[in-house]
Amino acid sequence: MPTSVHAMKTAETAAIPGQKHYLTRGTGAYRRASLALFLSGFSTFSLLYCVQPLLPIFSQEFAVSPAESSLSLSLSTGFLAVAIVCAAAVSEGLGRRSLMSISLVGAALLTIATAFAPNWHLLLVIRALQGLVLGGVPAVAMAYLAEEIDPRGLGATMGLYVGGTAFGGMSGRVLTGIFAEYLTWRPALFIIGAIGLAAAIGFIALLPPSRNFVRRPGFDPRFHAKAWLGHLTNPALPFIFAIAFLAMGSFVTIYNYAGFRLVAPPYGLNQTELGLIFTVYLFGIGASSIGGLLGDRIGHFSVLLFGLALTAAGSALTLAASLPAIILGIIVLTTGFFMSHSIASGLVGKLAHGTKGHASSLYMLAYYVGSSLMGSAGGWFFAVEGWAAVVIFTLAMLGLAFVSACLAQHLARRKA
Repeated sequence: MPTSVHAMKTAETAAIPGQKHYLTRGTGAYRRASLALFLSGFSTFSLLYCVQPLLPIFSQEFAVSPAESSLSLSLSTGFLAVAIVCAAAVSEGLGRRSLMSISLVGAALLTIATAFAPNWHLLLVIRALQGLVLGGVPAVAMAYLAEEIDPRGLGATMGLYVGGTAFGGMSGRVLTGIFAEYLTWRPALFIIGAIGLAAAIGFIALLPPSRNFVRRPGFDPRFHAKAWLGHLTNPALPFIFAIAFLAMGSFVTIYNYAGFRLVAPPYGLNQTELGLIFTVYLFGIGASSIGGLLGDRIGHFSVLLFGLALTAAGSALTLAASLPAIILGIIVLTTGFFMSHSIASGLVGKLAHGTKGHASSLYMLAYYVGSSLMGSAGGWFFAVEGWAAVVIFTLAMLGLAFVSACLAQHLARRKA
């Protein structure tokens, strides 16, 4: 298997237009691709969200407000959103596999560099760069799956990839919290970066070359603009993009500021205890795979609507005063969100007509802009009116996401 960037590019140009050679269940190539994409999701999200349990620490150590401390995450997701659009265009010439490999290695090295940041502003600069580098993974990974996996099993495979993102998001948060408790935050970030680098190496070794991707040499702005515009004029797709923006915005808002609530009286959790709460991501891993399988069997929009309703119920449940009820609310929220995300991301590949990488990039653009903007805006609600205002803010977003799903379902059925 080629491992150099040059060899990867050569392998990826071997596809013949008109021929489709899908990876099907039961084959060795399918299993390698599934594991490789799981590792890419794990690495991406563990590196991206490893700072989330550290937000209260950053607020104290660097003397910044909760909303300002959230910039260490929001800047990464914001620049990631911008980079995703560019990554879709770059991958058309460089190749899916090559771009994802470069991005994973670069992001891991930048996480290690974050551990040595001497001040708050340089830390933010490194985190912003990390977001730019990571842009080569999420949209391209979705495009790779849509192009290479047998469409009959795409929902299940997309669910497995999203499960990898859930596992990465959990591991990054939990391990960082535990390491920070016993080693301080700098060694914690160094270790997370090293783990991400190992996952990137595993990804490079396992992922099969693209067989249905045809490389487009050079850069044609008109081609890319036409591709993006075509997806935006697709009747149903803009509503799927809106769901990504709203659902992710509500999810990140809860996770960003739950830590501030739980480290304060009457709960007074320490970093290890706070980090362990993120083990509820295990429910997201299961929900992603189950949601994908159910979508393939009983209908994707039905599962999507159920997932969004479950997310809203979990958000409302966090209003309870008891710690067990709050944790249960986070579990329900996480389950519903990852079920919704696995279905919505799979629908992009099904509803898009050609240039699936561009469609995926628009979905991920909305996804991370929602994370960045709404995740930071939630800090204003928390500072002004406390947790109840945060929950009202998230429920309003989820209500709009539910309406968007209903409209997308109606338009997709009418077009079919």
